[in-house]
Amino acid sequence: MKTVGIIGARGHTGAELIRLIAGHPELELAFVSSRELDGHAVADTVPAYAGALRYSNLDAQATARADVDAVVLALPNGKAAPYVEAITTAAPDRVIVDLSADYRFDRQWYYGLPELTRGDYAGQTLISNPGCYATAMQLAIAPLVEDLAAPPACFGVSGYSGAGTTPSDKNDTDKLRDNLMPYSLTGHVHEREVSERLGLPVEFMPHVAPHFRGITLTANLWLRQPATREALRERYAQRYAGEPLVRLVDEAPWVSRIAGRHHCEIGAFTLAKGGKRVVVVATLDNLLKGAATQALQNLNRALGFDEFSAIPVDGEAA
Repeated sequence: MKTVGIIGARGHTGAELIRLIAGHPELELAFVSSRELDGHAVADTVPAYAGALRYSNLDAQATARADVDAVVLALPNGKAAPYVEAITTAAPDRVIVDLSADYRFDRQWYYGLPELTRGDYAGQTLISNPGCYATAMQLAIAPLVEDLAAPPACFGVSGYSGAGTTPSDKNDTDKLRDNLMPYSLTGHVHEREVSERLGLPVEFMPHVAPHFRGITLTANLWLRQPATREALRERYAQRYAGEPLVRLVDEAPWVSRIAGRHHCEIGAFTLAKGGKRVVVVATLDNLLKGAATQALQNLNRALGFDEFSAIPVDGEAA
């Protein structure tokens, strides 16, 4: 049995991680830290957890002193550094999975999008979890990177859980009702993240919708040479063969069908006249494959378990 602690467990992703770890046969929650929920029983906020653990409020030094095998940092961007410094000083071999954007551009950290970077993993203990939109974008674009004639243009729509729990316009259900809210239309951190990881400029335009969870990502891709739909779909099938958390569908996938599920769906594969412009659509649950599920994939590998342990891979919501 391995032990794991979560810092920043109040948010939506923290709750999903608690639920996943609670169902893991070889992982045990050692602590869950949240300033706002300090002292409350974890089971009262996450019914899937049946233990007696209560939320605590751990600073960086207290976290470093905790005797655990791994720590997941589920903090807002810009907050991870004190914890990373304290943990790596006190316990340099401890696994850290960071869900923020703070280390996604740091090549000393393993960038954990397993379907694309599994071959880069060589026992690293510092793991940066990709962004939710960035996961959908990379999975949608990666099979065609070598064939592109222009920067991919990506239109993304996320449920408002992606805006976190701190009140803002982007998670205000009154302002979102009957609305679609564009934001950060250039220079979004996930635009920079995907451009960095794929090695080419990517254009990304994010929006927030009134639904709670799930991302739709529509990628417009220009090819250097004409292609057929069958050849393109086969390219994706070959790239993701044997990947239980990436599924190909013929039609454009619907976000309503991905909520609560752990995989990414990619479909549409629609060609314009001339065969050089293709539109691909990807959907995933931003709290699961876009965050908590992917974090568990990374934890499993780092702690020596099967990558998909405790992750439902047959398509049902769980």
